[in-house]
Amino acid sequence: MKSETATPAAHFRVQLSSTRRGARLARLLVERQLDDWGLAPADPTSAALVAITAEFAANAITHGRSPGRDFAVRLLRSTDRIRVEVSDTRPNTLPAMPSAPPPEHAVTGRGLLLVDAFADQWGHEARDPYVKAVWAEVSRCARRDPDEGGSPSPSTARRPLSASSVV
Repeated sequence: MKSETATPAAHFRVQLSSTRRGARLARLLVERQLDDWGLAPADPTSAALVAITAEFAANAITHGRSPGRDFAVRLLRSTDRIRVEVSDTRPNTLPAMPSAPPPEHAVTGRGLLLVDAFADQWGHEARDPYVKAVWAEVSRCARRDPDEGGSPSPSTARRPLSASSVV
């Protein structure tokens, strides 16, 4: 009997309740999926994507929530980058970068600054009159054999990831 190896899926999607529990679950499921794809939680690419997911999910349940409507998380991967998308049901509430850093004592207002720091690129798009998606792309770091010396070099490609470019 011949054993076949399945090729891991190039995408992941989950729909979750627009609650704090749903936002926490989004972060945990993304971390688990990235681990299944070979990116350990300690990997810088994985850590960045999990932090971005946490911010987007928190924003979805805080600013993008419609009573009785869920939000969705989707991951798409290509050979050189991974895209995370969080969609919610409030296309009229768009994320905006703060014009200035929040005051030192403020407890909110830093999330999109973190997304901007971690992501190679990010943005939002209206899917239809009822749904918007906020997305970010992070390059997968090129790995070098530690015996060869040198440090890992990140990919320099900056093209957006589309459904046709996933592996």
